[in-house]
Amino acid sequence: MTDENLTTEERNDIDDSVVEESATVAVTQQPVDKVMLRKIVEGAILAAAQPMTVARILELFDEAVAPEKDDVLAALQDIEADCAERGYQLKEVASGWRFQVREDLAPWVNRMWEEKPQKYSRALLETLALIAYRQPITRGDIEEIRGVAVSSHIMKTLMERDWVKVVGHRDVPGRPSLYATTRQFLDYFNLRSLEDLPSLSEIRDLDELNNVLNLGDEEGLGEKDDEVLPDATTAVSIEVVASEALEEFVDGEEAFEDIDVPAAITPAESAIAEDAIEHTDEEPNNV
Repeated sequence: MTDENLTTEERNDIDDSVVEESATVAVTQQPVDKVMLRKIVEGAILAAAQPMTVARILELFDEAVAPEKDDVLAALQDIEADCAERGYQLKEVASGWRFQVREDLAPWVNRMWEEKPQKYSRALLETLALIAYRQPITRGDIEEIRGVAVSSHIMKTLMERDWVKVVGHRDVPGRPSLYATTRQFLDYFNLRSLEDLPSLSEIRDLDELNNVLNLGDEEGLGEKDDEVLPDATTAVSIEVVASEALEEFVDGEEAFEDIDVPAAITPAESAIAEDAIEHTDEEPNNV
């Protein structure tokens, strides 16, 4: 029987059965087109408390009707392109994709909050730069390159902000901790990976860098706890820090000098030494 031979009543019955069958299927179990996929991706990223990865976006769909990875990437690229002329952008960072305000709008948007952002001292930023460019690295390595003692306050701040973490221990006496940067560090500085870090040629002009980072004569976080080591003569700039870290740094056991540690003194030897000292203090006998 063809559709032409069906009566109007029969056609209505068929349409009603199709509608009832569709209603029994959950909306998440139905395939989505490109337009709907884009809306779902936008809504998910907007609602998420942290960046969304492609894998996490695919988990929003039932396996039977899940879109292809390339379809999700295409939707993300379309959204990113549409945000080009807006006050916010879709940005890919280490942890995934997120919406964020454009950097050039920060002077106006920051006025929404009365509390000013924390300023960081040159010491803290130099320490962070060394860890980022020469990781994994020990605290002793940092002190050797910078020529000053690394403040415990600086390391505590970097750890509390989840910018730095301990990834292991160097296999030398004392087993010092090895520090490396985290995904949170990459997210904070809008980086997808360590390969996105600026090259040394981009950070040569220290004066310009100071203006960007707002580093003046003010005391920043960690500055007052910096202590110059006995062998240090001058402070090390970020340029020198990065250059030495990448070009002149001695890694491994060669970075540590061998120190001759005297053997333990026995009680008998101690008594002999004290007796010798007493006889030395006595006036010489007249011959």
